[in-house]
Amino acid sequence: MGVSLFYWLKLASRDEGSGRVREVAAYIRQGAHAFLREELIPVAIGTVVLALLILLAVGWQNSLSFVVGSASSALAGYVGISTSLKANVRSVSAAVRGGLRDAFSAAYEGGAVMGLLVVGVALVGISSLYLAFGDPLKMVGYMFGASLVSLFMRVGGGIYTKGADIGTDLVGKVEAGIPEDDPRNPGVIADNVGDNVGDCAGMGADLFETYAVTIVTAMVLGELLRGLPSQLSELAVQLPLLIGGVAAIATVLGVPFVRVGAGRIMNAFYKGLAVSSVAALILDYAFLKSFPGLFISVLVGVVVLVSMYVFAEYFTSYEFQPVKRVAAKSQTGPAINIISGMANGLRSTAVPVLVVAAAIMAVFLANGGFAPFGPSFYAGVYAVSISAVSMVSLAGMVISIDTFGPIADNAGGIAEMAGLPQEVRSGATDPLDSVGNTTKATTKAYAIASAALATISLFAAFELELPARYVSDMFIFDPLVLVGMFIGAMVPFLFTSMLMEAVGSTAFDVVNEIRRQFKLEGVMDGSVKPDYAACVSISTRSALKRLMAPALLAAGGPLVVGFLLGPLALTGYIFGAIITGFPIAVWMTTGGGAWDNAKKYVEMGAHGGKNSEAHKAAVVGDTVGDATKDTAGPAVNPLIKVIVTVSVLFAPLIIAFNLL
Repeated sequence: MGVSLFYWLKLASRDEGSGRVREVAAYIRQGAHAFLREELIPVAIGTVVLALLILLAVGWQNSLSFVVGSASSALAGYVGISTSLKANVRSVSAAVRGGLRDAFSAAYEGGAVMGLLVVGVALVGISSLYLAFGDPLKMVGYMFGASLVSLFMRVGGGIYTKGADIGTDLVGKVEAGIPEDDPRNPGVIADNVGDNVGDCAGMGADLFETYAVTIVTAMVLGELLRGLPSQLSELAVQLPLLIGGVAAIATVLGVPFVRVGAGRIMNAFYKGLAVSSVAALILDYAFLKSFPGLFISVLVGVVVLVSMYVFAEYFTSYEFQPVKRVAAKSQTGPAINIISGMANGLRSTAVPVLVVAAAIMAVFLANGGFAPFGPSFYAGVYAVSISAVSMVSLAGMVISIDTFGPIADNAGGIAEMAGLPQEVRSGATDPLDSVGNTTKATTKAYAIASAALATISLFAAFELELPARYVSDMFIFDPLVLVGMFIGAMVPFLFTSMLMEAVGSTAFDVVNEIRRQFKLEGVMDGSVKPDYAACVSISTRSALKRLMAPALLAAGGPLVVGFLLGPLALTGYIFGAIITGFPIAVWMTTGGGAWDNAKKYVEMGAHGGKNSEAHKAAVVGDTVGDATKDTAGPAVNPLIKVIVTVSVLFAPLIIAFNLL
């Protein structure tokens, strides 16, 4: 947290430009803060109501933990927006004065502030609750609070940002034929606000939740397994915090190595990630050398992290064949572009699923094998949770890389709206924006894969809470388990459909408003300033109105199944949601990232460049991908964890109800 403050002060000391640059940045700042204030009102009301329910249902400790988790997740989102709003305008000013390298440094400093502070807040919160209660089972509410607020901010911000983005692009770029971020377009401020509320606040809360939930889950498993014969009994609960603390030190060591050299921009991030990963492994080995199986689990977690980065870059960067293939298909029109993009996204699910499956196998083999329901089996389950902790422990570096993306995107928008010379965009902000699209995709792949490992551990914690008679009765062909599996498998599809529809409805309203303003005298010739606030207001109202139904489905679904059909059906429900949610999230995020960068590749001159038929088709594909990669796909991550944390938190009440 101290190093984060250092980078904040360094960023604040940079020049923020003048004139039109500051004016545009002020519009974005006002819109972002207005949305965040509106969003936090229902979040605060919901937190108070749920805290009272948890107090009555499972006790004051989990109720307090829920409030702390909710507040911490909201703080992560707020820090994300504040950091991005400070860094975007400074990145533009740096691009004007020093070119690409200076613009990169300013944008990454903003990312470092966010990444280091989020990890610090999480470690302080978790450690404080553990010192206060001494029992991780009284901290399950913390996981629920973090997951629920993350879901609100991810869903609300996602609907806002992509509704505004799609509406702005469809009317401005496709219908009117004007450039992206053209100041004549009434939707451009709402679009740039969306980068902050969706990709910074939403992703900040999302990755905070991923980090915190994974660590607390491993601590809960360690507590539940302490009764089993194992030399780890004393260390099992504290080990996740040790790994998190060690990785925080490693992240601080890695951040200064993120510098642009003569090669690819993406290599700068790989250098920082490599230094942090190696430093963390060396420090982990120092206190895990007596437990080789667990050290292998830590190593596997780092391997999965790196694999997700390489995989996501391959499927979403225009330097590789998948994106080039989608761009080439754009020459035949939007239909073939969309078909090719969907095929690319669906194909991309194979690698992450196989990597996670291989990781689980390797961890079990290194920690005693597969003997069912014996000490070695539960040691393997715990080791999987440690592998997930290892993967998320480097979240400080991952978040700093991710936050760079929306900052660079905003910088490009400000440069265009402020009328800065074309070389500022082509020489600095556009290349950084394109790399930012890839970093956002890699982060989402990382978050989804870590969620898959973490929810397996959460699922095991739920199983361990069930009375022995339920576990002995559990059988995959039990009708209650089967019914629960089918319902749970359906939920990610229903959930993502709600979000896609919400984005479409928001974009519909934005499109109509932009068309109305384009008909007003003076708007298209630039003599009259558009009403930017109208599109900001429409996007805000629409997002907040449409986020409630998905949130109720996520939090209420497991309770309905658990109380009506019982623990066996709830077990199947959780299992079904995990199995379908993981690949759906992957194909939506990587497929959408490929659509986005296929458009960027065409805009760089491929297949006729801007204003060609291929470009128009690529823009249509990008608008479809916007809804999948920045709204529906990433929201599956908190969805799954809300489902499982609600089940774990209310398991005693559900069991007692069904025993009546």
